[in-house]
Parts: sequence; C-alpha cells; structure tokens
Amino acid sequence: MTGRLAALPDEHLGRLTALAREVEFPAGQLVFEEDRTADRFWIIRDGDIALELRVPGREAATIETLGQGSLLGWSWLFPPRRWHLSAKALTDVRAFEFDAHAVRQLCREQPEFGYVFVLACAEVIGHRLEDARTRLLDLYGPYGSGLPR
Repeated sequence: MTGRLAALPDEHLGRLTALAREVEFPAGQLVFEEDRTADRFWIIRDGDIALELRVPGREAATIETLGQGSLLGWSWLFPPRRWHLSAKALTDVRAFEFDAHAVRQLCREQPEFGYVFVLACAEVIGHRLEDARTRLLDLYGPYGSGLPR
C-alpha cells in the first residue's frame, strides 16, 4: 500500500489490510455516482480514476485524477454517507476495496487505530478540497485560480 495511508504504523496498516478485498474496474466504468450511498472505499493499486462533479447544463467537470496509492472515497466517514462526487475509471484499475461499516466498527473498537486512521483520511480530504477549489477556479473563475499550470 502506498500513499498517505501507507504512513500508518505497521500494526494499524495490518488491521486495515486484513479487511481489504481485491477488485478491478475496467476503463470507462463508473465506480460510484454523486449523491448515492457511500458504503465502501478503495485504495488504488494500479490505474487511474477521475473524480467528477456534475455541472448543470454542462459535461461533468473532472476535479482530480487519482492514481496508484490514492484513497478513493471518504464520504463513507460522515453522515449522511452520500458521495459528494462521482468516480470513473480512466484506465483499467485494480484496487483494494474496504467495507465502510467494518472499518468504522474497527475504529470504534480500537480508538488508537481510529484516531490515526481518521487523521490520515482528514489529511487526504484537506488536500482533495484544496485541489477541487483550484480546479473549479480554473474552470469557472473569471481569471482562473491564478496558479501556474
């Protein structure tokens, strides 16, 4: 496992990976859809996934592209547990899939694991929101984000 969640201590990483199952998504497959129930998440092993935002009267806007080691999905952590974006496989993808209920249960039963794990997820969420803001300004702001590309 790579990425920010790989920074979890080995004992916590072991607890998390014990709950994983391997899945595959062919290129073009919708992994999840905005505003649907969020009951699982993934860590991408290989391939690329586009996070998309529905825009009324326009094509969906790609907010970010995720690759190897990325956490896919965090909406399962917080009520009402609905996806905020959609995710589509850009290439063939292999990933570890996690049942959200089982991981939340592990977090309740082992608070030290829960604290470290949720903190790692919060870091991902913070980066994701920052990236989304910049991308939306680039797409729809009168002068873009002002950041060099």
